[in-house]
Amino acid sequence: MKVGALGDLIFETSANVIRTIGSMQTSGSARYATHDRHLGRGLAEFCGTDPEDITITVTLARWLGAEPEDSLSLVRQYEREGTALPFILGGKTIGDYRWVITGHKVTVFAFDGRGGMAGADVTISLREYQKE
Repeated sequence: MKVGALGDLIFETSANVIRTIGSMQTSGSARYATHDRHLGRGLAEFCGTDPEDITITVTLARWLGAEPEDSLSLVRQYEREGTALPFILGGKTIGDYRWVITGHKVTVFAFDGRGGMAGADVTISLREYQKE
């Protein structure tokens, strides 16, 4: 069953593959300017919001049917090319438009007999990307 997707990185659970988000953290912030006033308190003015950030952690393991190197290669490609990606979870589009990968961290927890990556937790940092 397809749980969601980040571009072509599909999050799914089935009899053959388990590749899904283990945790997700979101954050947002507002921007304010402070105007000085003679002999009085400064005046805060709302200037808008910053793009939202999302951090997701995905477990990739061969024994779960997800080849870590293939998924990591796709994440690295999207990050290096600055590709704006749709992010879908539970059939719902997350955010107003698209997301870019601003960084990633990999924690390898299992190697195969040849030193290849057999299992890894991948933390992907996303930033909201607006049309204009």
